[in-house]
Formats: sequence, C-alpha cells, structure tokens
Amino acid sequence: MWTPLVSSRDLRALAVHWMAIPVALRGLSAACACMTRREVPPGVSTPLRVAIVGAGPAGIYAADILSKTGIDVSIDLFERLPAPFGLVRYGVAPDHPRIKQIIVALHKVLQRGDIRLLGNVEYGVDLKLDDLRQYYDAVIFSTGSIRDAALPIPGIDRPGSFGAADFVSWYDGHPDVPRTWPLEATQVAVFGAGNVALDVARMLTKHPEDLLPTEIPPNVYEILQRNPVTDVHIFARRGPAQVKFSPLELRELGHVPDVDIVVYPEDFEFDEGSMEAIRSSNQTKQVVKTLTDWTLREPEELTASRRIHLHFLHRPVAVTGEDHVQGVRTERTALNGDGTTSGTGEFHDWDVQAVYRAVGYFGSPLVDIPFDDVRGVIPNEEGRVVDLDGRPVAGIYATGWIKRGPVGLIGHTKSDASETIRHLAEDVDAGVLPTAPERDPQAIIDLLRGAGVPYTSWEGWELLDAYEQSLGQAQGRARVKVVPRDEMTEISRG
Repeated sequence: MWTPLVSSRDLRALAVHWMAIPVALRGLSAACACMTRREVPPGVSTPLRVAIVGAGPAGIYAADILSKTGIDVSIDLFERLPAPFGLVRYGVAPDHPRIKQIIVALHKVLQRGDIRLLGNVEYGVDLKLDDLRQYYDAVIFSTGSIRDAALPIPGIDRPGSFGAADFVSWYDGHPDVPRTWPLEATQVAVFGAGNVALDVARMLTKHPEDLLPTEIPPNVYEILQRNPVTDVHIFARRGPAQVKFSPLELRELGHVPDVDIVVYPEDFEFDEGSMEAIRSSNQTKQVVKTLTDWTLREPEELTASRRIHLHFLHRPVAVTGEDHVQGVRTERTALNGDGTTSGTGEFHDWDVQAVYRAVGYFGSPLVDIPFDDVRGVIPNEEGRVVDLDGRPVAGIYATGWIKRGPVGLIGHTKSDASETIRHLAEDVDAGVLPTAPERDPQAIIDLLRGAGVPYTSWEGWELLDAYEQSLGQAQGRARVKVVPRDEMTEISRG
C-alpha cells in the first residue's frame, strides 16, 4: 500500500514545482496595518540588514510585519532544518490537517520573494553571533521551544518513560529523531492536561488505517500497526474547569473510531474558582459541558477495543518499576476554592508499562545569547533582549515562544511579533542599532559556501514540497513527507 505508482526518480523529476487560514490572514493584516510606518533616519546605512533565526510561524510573522513597516530593509530568514514552518510542520498531529493549513498563509508570505530563506543552517554550529553581527544590523531570534519541560518526580527517567515532544517529533517525521519507537505497552499513562496530551493519547489509540489519508510517514504507520495498546490514562492534577484542552480538540477525541472515552464522576469537583472560570470563559464552559456529557454514558455503551481514560484531581508523584516502567502513583488532590489544588494524602497505584509526560515545552539556550534557565526563554523586555544585568543588548531581539514561553496560540505569536518589530523600528529611529560592516547580501552566501554548508532556499523548498505532494498523489494522499535530512537536502538542492 506504500508502493508509489511511479518510480522515486520519476517523481523527483516531476517535482521541478480551521478555518485558521482566513483568521490568520486577517490578524496579520490588522497587525501590519497598526504598525507606524518609518523610514531609516539619515546617516543610517540602507537598506537595514536584519537576520531572523527560526522559520516557524513566529519568525515568518516577524519578517512579514517588518517588511511592511516602510523601513528600507533586507531580511534573511535562517532555519536549521531544510524545510520551513517549524512546529506547524513538525508539531501538529498528522490527523489535524485543518490546523496544518496555516502553512498556506505562511507559504504566501515567503512566496512573495522579498524575504530570503536560508534553510539547513544551524545557529551556533554553522553561524555564530559574531558572524551575524558582521552581516546584519539586527538579529531576531525566533527559535521556539522544542524540548520537553522537566517533571521532577522519582522514576521519571526509567526506561519506558518518554517526553511527549520526542514522540510528536517521531510521528511527525522530524529528520533529527530516530525513525523507530518502542510501542510495547498495553497500558499507558500520559501526564498533562493540554492539547498535546490529547494528541499523544489519540495517536496511541487511533487505528493506523484511520491515519492513512494523512501525511503520516510510512515508517510511523508500519510501527503503529504493531502497537498493542488497549488503554491510555490521562492524569490531570486539577479539575475539569482548569484543563487546557481546546473545545474542538476535546470533541474530536470523542469521535475517534473504535476508541471510547472513559471519565469518572468522582473526579468532577467544582469550587468557586471553577464556577467563575466557567462563567467568564465560553471555552471553559464548552470543555466542561463535553466532559460532563461523557459522565452520562452507561457502561454498556463502552464497547470499543481501545479506551482513553480521563482522570482529574490526580497528581503524579512517582513512576514505579525496577528496570522498566511498571506503574505510576498518583495523589488525589482537592480544589482550594480558587482553582488551585492541594494534596489529600490519598494515593493510587496504576499498572502501566509506559509513561508520556506532556507537561509543556521548554526553550533551549543559544550560543552567545543570555538565557533564563528557570523559564526556558531568552530574557527580554517586550522583545528587546537584555543581558544578565537587565540592560538591552543593542540590535538583538526575540519573538515567539523563546521570548514569552510555550503558551498561547497563533494569534499570540502575531501580536508577539508586532511588539518586537515595533521596538526594533523605534531603535532604528533612535539610531541605536550597530551598523554591520558587510552590506552586500551576497556575502553571507559566500560565507556559507566557503564553509561547505549545504544551505537550502525557498526555491529548494518548492522542489521538496512538490516532490512530497507527488509521492502523496501516487497514493491518493495530500503528501508523503520525506524524513531523512540528507534526502530532504538533496531534493531541495536539485
């Protein structure tokens, strides 16, 4: 079923080519419209040379907004992977094509041709800060948060315990993670109360045949076929009114074929803080309604071969086992009246053979750039990067999750970028940006070529994009991702 109708070589030759999309475009237009149009002051070298490190939504939005400020500017967008779009390509589950369609809006921005994409270039390896200072007057970091946040409980590092970010990267075909995954457990625990926890549970329980129409990589499909899981238990330390599930994602969970959702009435507790959250947020109200509706199901209605159990007011305290995960221990919590919880001293043991922690993402430190090890962000004041003494670092900025932490949706990313670009434009007006000595845009290309860096371009992405779509078309699918980095690079570079 994975054999293309034509050869890979022929396809490569051919390759020489929710509802979130209109929302994203309207939001982006509004963000750009509100920007004060500025010209570079007299005496400042033009065009302004700006590097943006990270070609996910945050970086692309920043580039687009900057290009519409009226400043005479030359923008280079660097990406460490051969393909752009960041977590939209490598962090959204393959069975959510509606969300992945935001790539269409991002594609239109880069397709204009006024923003130069340089892919397969890793900051800190292929280029250092001193290099960027040589060629650019300002540098914006939009590297996101790709690591799993820590969960410091005993046993969390036992074999059979995994980070959700690693699992997501695996099933999304990220080129920098192993192409195998040990799916051996019949009973699995997931720690977390956000959409990533739902994604992990859904991908573990969904029958692989139901994923075939998506862009799921062939090796992921083959491994999921051997998945013996029967039950996935999601544990949330607070109540139903405090979870971070989106209403749509939660409702979709209830429609996965041959997967039952199991909830427990004793886990449904609502304090005054919960009631206020329900009154003040339509999203919370919808989530609570969906969850409480599930409590009304009769046991005889639950006939599926796989189950997702939602446990509220359970705080994970330990992962148990000898040489491998054999169980988890949770403590029953109680709401305090304001939506927070406290432990009750009542403990429960659960037999599971694997654990996934989905407690959030965390940023990674960057060479020569200040880093907050507690929050996992670049320290900054509204996008202006500051040093350890709190003083702005001239010409260095941040946007997206590496600026504010891994919270919020695409709309927050656009407003983030607007704020950062507004301050950059103010600094241009004030004449406080350093002036890069090398002004020729070709110079950075010569540097990369001289160092033997096999960089990719926007035209290269279009080749890879067309090639993946050709693979998909041969199988009646939208696309089949190319996973190995060297193959992605080879196709992109013709």
